[in-house]
Amino acid sequence: MHLANLCGSYIDVCCPEDKKARIIQQDGCGWSNPIGVDVQTPGIAQFGEFPWRVAVLERESPKVDVYTGTGTLIHPSVVLIAAHHVDTGKILKTRAGEWNPQSFKELYPHQERDVASVEIHKNYVKNLKLYDIALLFVSEPFVPAAHVKAACLPPKNFVQKEGAHCFGTGWGKASVNGRTKYSPFPKKVELPVIGYDECKTKLGNLFALDSTFMCAAGDFGKEACSNHGISGVSCPIESQTNRFVETGVAAWGVGCGEESTPSVFVDVSALRDWIDDTVSAKGYDPNTYTY
Repeated sequence: MHLANLCGSYIDVCCPEDKKARIIQQDGCGWSNPIGVDVQTPGIAQFGEFPWRVAVLERESPKVDVYTGTGTLIHPSVVLIAAHHVDTGKILKTRAGEWNPQSFKELYPHQERDVASVEIHKNYVKNLKLYDIALLFVSEPFVPAAHVKAACLPPKNFVQKEGAHCFGTGWGKASVNGRTKYSPFPKKVELPVIGYDECKTKLGNLFALDSTFMCAAGDFGKEACSNHGISGVSCPIESQTNRFVETGVAAWGVGCGEESTPSVFVDVSALRDWIDDTVSAKGYDPNTYTY
């Protein structure tokens, strides 16, 4: 039976309760829900497929909050995100468990939290996207659920295997009739990891690749350009089906949409000490995102 036969729109979920059994609760970080609500649409992540993805909103006016970027839940009270999304000083809000902001009939409701404080890496250089990483500490913890879970982070100086079939997700931008709009659904792009030396070669002499970066590239037209909404790189953990580690945070892309052009990500493992120290200083346990 197709959802389209049960609901007014395939994005609305008004199916039997046993449909919820498709999302399985598992202990620990990094467990995905690969089936979701079983809406098979190419390029779109399923509902709850990557349950650590968090929409981050900023206050535009007293009654209007606008999407500014996608973050990664690493602890019920902590969201990891690229610093360039949250360096404006505006009031921020986070939303976990979201899938389609235009629908009110999703399988499970989203959870929303105000951001109590923002910690940006002290070595962050905006124009160079160096140390482009920040942590958001929310006003009260998110409640773990089938569609709200913490991501795993790699250990310090972990090197992701070249060619690993990772995924980039986030609410991306799309061009419709010459106008740029955000997708109502989180994008899902396959991003094979590129080795550091190969990435330097592809970027050429015009671009300096700092040691705190990692690279990945997708198919033609699908690279994870930093302004296209892909927030990070989720890579499968070997020998653990449906479990992922958040290897990178989207920083920048060169020649977005061009074949074989790498996209560059902050290497989370290179900054693991800073993440752990900052999380611990707030009284939270780094073991939450350790596997």
